Amino acid sequence: MISRRLLALVRCPDCRGQLDDESTGPHTVGRDRRAQLKLRPTGCALRGAVRCRGCDRVFDSAGPDFLALKPQTAFGETTKFLEESFHADGRDETVSPPLLSAGVRNAMLRQFLDMKPGDVVLDLGCGSGRFCVWSLDSGAHVIGIDTGTFFAAEARASVDLVAGELRQLPFADASVTKAYTIDVLEHLSPEGLHATLREVSRVLTPGGSLFVYTHVRQRSPFAPVLGLIARTASAVERLGFADLTIEKLRKTDHLNPLMSRTHLDDVASDAGFRVARFRYYTPLLSSIAENILVPVAAHAMARKAARNPVVDRAAMRTARIEAKQQVAQRGPIFRALRLMTSVTMLDVTLLGGFRSGPFFALLVKQ
Repeated sequence: MISRRLLALVRCPDCRGQLDDESTGPHTVGRDRRAQLKLRPTGCALRGAVRCRGCDRVFDSAGPDFLALKPQTAFGETTKFLEESFHADGRDETVSPPLLSAGVRNAMLRQFLDMKPGDVVLDLGCGSGRFCVWSLDSGAHVIGIDTGTFFAAEARASVDLVAGELRQLPFADASVTKAYTIDVLEHLSPEGLHATLREVSRVLTPGGSLFVYTHVRQRSPFAPVLGLIARTASAVERLGFADLTIEKLRKTDHLNPLMSRTHLDDVASDAGFRVARFRYYTPLLSSIAENILVPVAAHAMARKAARNPVVDRAAMRTARIEAKQQVAQRGPIFRALRLMTSVTMLDVTLLGGFRSGPFFALLVKQ
């Protein structure tokens, strides 16, 4: 959605000038115009274009559900997540409850980043916007920004969304109290990482917090076990009991610019942050669940739905959508996944002290 609160916070990504709704003037929506727009109860305030007061650039609205505020000059470094193939299985079209590794990430987000009413919270690289939707019950004003526009239906309806660039954020200085980035920083080059953290520091208020989930380039003591799980998953796929194409495709976009915990401290300090909290995440149980158990179950559902031992991508997509619908009904599949999520939390509670690649951290602006 596009609320009046969002319009007050956004700025031109090129000159950081104020943005005005061309049809209503700065920060106002008149009574006649409001009736014409048929504003939603959530306060949708824009259907047209916005113009920058500073450089006079006009940003045409990409739709009624999100603002498109990308810099005039595109960055040469882009992500493969802009490709349709990464979203072909329909997983980003709707939001399911936070389960499995997503449930672990969401639980750690809520533990590390104490979102409260009155906070303005920015989801950096929000993807479908699922973490935004899950965070709404905090009472904070949650805003999602992503370079792509594969926003889920629930996010479009209930969350302020922006299509923009993390390295050139279209927000005013010190306009955000808290922010988080989950499964994003590993897709950036070292230069992109530095630029992103500097921009986040700029838009955060003094003392503001940034929650991070990403990876460092160091070998976990559990690497042999993780390797065995990966080989088992590949064998299951070769036998025709699972399809891991999308999962494998998503990992091809990783650049992993962070080398170690010490490197994180240095990079954070350069951008004006200190690392206040830190916890490793060794996804042993999560890997078994998401790389073996869930893909096998999804493939079985697709085979049953297609009534054919040979399952194509269309059948897999249909099975995933049907499974998400059943999860939304809080039925047996949901209860089984919730139990598995509780078990996968042991990856953090029992193994979080062991040095690993993935980690959760809370960075505080100094």
